[in-house]
Amino acid sequence: MEVSEKLRILSASAKYDVSCVSSGSARKNTKGGIGNAAESGICHVWGADGRCISLLKVLFTNDCIYNCAYCVNRASNEIERASFTVDEICDLTINFYLRNYIEGLFLSSAVKGTPDQTMELLLKAAKKLRIEKKFNGYIHLKAIPGADRKLISEAGMYADRMSVNIELPTSESLKLLAPQKSKEAILKPMDLIHHGIIENADERKLSKKAPVFIPAGQSTQLIIGATPESDRQIVKLSEALYQKFDMRRVYYSAYMPVSNNPKLPVISKPPLLREHRLYQADWLLRFYGFNAEELFNEKHQNLETDLDPKSGWALHNLHLFPVEINKAKYETILRVPGIGVRSAKKILIARKVHSLTFYDLKKLGVVLKRAKYFITCQGKYHEEAKFDENIIRTGLVLPQAAPPKKSGNGGQLFLFDQPQPPAVTTELAVTAITGEL
Repeated sequence: MEVSEKLRILSASAKYDVSCVSSGSARKNTKGGIGNAAESGICHVWGADGRCISLLKVLFTNDCIYNCAYCVNRASNEIERASFTVDEICDLTINFYLRNYIEGLFLSSAVKGTPDQTMELLLKAAKKLRIEKKFNGYIHLKAIPGADRKLISEAGMYADRMSVNIELPTSESLKLLAPQKSKEAILKPMDLIHHGIIENADERKLSKKAPVFIPAGQSTQLIIGATPESDRQIVKLSEALYQKFDMRRVYYSAYMPVSNNPKLPVISKPPLLREHRLYQADWLLRFYGFNAEELFNEKHQNLETDLDPKSGWALHNLHLFPVEINKAKYETILRVPGIGVRSAKKILIARKVHSLTFYDLKKLGVVLKRAKYFITCQGKYHEEAKFDENIIRTGLVLPQAAPPKKSGNGGQLFLFDQPQPPAVTTELAVTAITGEL
């Protein structure tokens, strides 16, 4: 099989791993043209500094010994199968890099043969790229659950980031949909990587020449909607992963129906809005000082679909508002809907110079259409807002007023804009990346 054909098959098989994002482009190079945005294998991730990084995202093989009901690469699924060789992976990476298509490699794999055999192949590819090919670009490797700890530890010396996908939130769900896997087998390499990073940090303090072990940390992925767990269970699991393993990022993947297995839910489309709400809740845990239990209660086990988690929390805790923007502490300001981390820091600096008004806040980047309900400036409430739960909820949920439009076929005119069902808007997509709530 030609390498280009393998690339087509194995990049398509890798698209369900959301640890990085597909480019979504199908534009191919033309004769005499420059550049290539073809969909096969090219994806984008964002660095800690906000820089967008292009990666070659592929599986080493999609030939798998496991038969997980939710996975397109499951053993019982009749799909095209392919496997790269170590040389093919290395040559592809170098050639793509030299053509400026990519800046790094995202290499995952189905489990072919045994976990040790698969992990050894990933290790050989990373080692050859670093040592023989002198490749210093970004490498993200998957740690294969069940593989020997020595193989995973050695791979960590050549990878910038490693990840172990936990996939399903509970042991019960794994037994239901992936009975060949266990929670313990997945958590074991996570713990190994975590302790390896800590030990390496201590070694680096003693000697700057000590080799670096997974400098970009580890991440994982959870599939959302394939099993009946509540958002509360999922967010609490993410919180535990951050605390116990110092996880850099938990990724959430809306379940896409790829099987007619009776154990899987029957859905017409992936729960993308729920995925975005979980990303927003995730940012609240990581950067806004929230804990999982604050976002839920016994009545509300799931995040609201028509409100972001921060606005939902504020509505359930109106006794804490409004806060005076010129006096409130940084931690309090962070909890105001419409004020992000950057805006909160700007407010602290600006109010040292003069007392802030609503006009000043707008110039500082505060989203007043949300924040105006929860703050006062110089002791005054916003002129367009009223401190009433129903009014606040309506103002947060409904779109901004716009002139009524008449349909082309003489349809009914409405005095007020009609509320639309929640959708994954551009604003929601941005908050999943920037975390500004």
